[in-house]
Amino acid sequence: MAESAGSVMLARSAMNRAVTEGQRPAGRPVRGARRISAALAGLAASTRHELLTFDDPVASAGYAIPEPFLELAEACMRAAAERADEVRRIVPRHALPRIEGGLRVPGQARLAESIPFKMILVDRTVAAVPLDLELLYNGLLLIRDPVVVQALVRAHQVCWALAEDPAAYTVPSPSPPPDDLPPLLRPVLDALVAGLTDETAAARLGMSARTYSRRVGELMAALGTTSRFRAGAEAARRGWL
Repeated sequence: MAESAGSVMLARSAMNRAVTEGQRPAGRPVRGARRISAALAGLAASTRHELLTFDDPVASAGYAIPEPFLELAEACMRAAAERADEVRRIVPRHALPRIEGGLRVPGQARLAESIPFKMILVDRTVAAVPLDLELLYNGLLLIRDPVVVQALVRAHQVCWALAEDPAAYTVPSPSPPPDDLPPLLRPVLDALVAGLTDETAAARLGMSARTYSRRVGELMAALGTTSRFRAGAEAARRGWL
């Protein structure tokens, strides 16, 4: 975590240094829903190889952000991800339900306890960071300064290495209930598993050898096998034993 925090501080320091020491600003501020929407669409259209993000799909909850803007932002994210060869999203752990059932974006995602700020970084050449570090709707900074961009790439790489696979938090779907074993075949299965000969099993079950043989055939068909050895293994797999 110390390494991650250090990388984030490096990125922020690089942005400040580019502003105070460089001949050009670290980035171009973009304000207003229409201009922000156009900037996001431009980022999506320019994506070719790689998309790196710090993203919180539920950050906008509780804020009066117009639904059309949210839909456009999600559409731009999805379009950029579909164009990129590699996508790596880092999201806070509380957003896991949205990843599983809501915002479907191609590529890889990992979970962190929290994200340092929202960010969209395209092809290691341009980045978009919210002016308030939280919501793109409140304005964003388009960053093309190579020093700042590389610092942001490094911050993302370090956080990615420390983040966790969402699969570790996914509850597996319950197994489907086993197929029902016809009641008249239960005694036949028990006899088969007990290793009784056909004659002994037929006598114990009070049926003729011919009837018992027919029931064994029905059991085999129900289990999808012609081998008595395999029948026991398949019955166990289905939960019939």
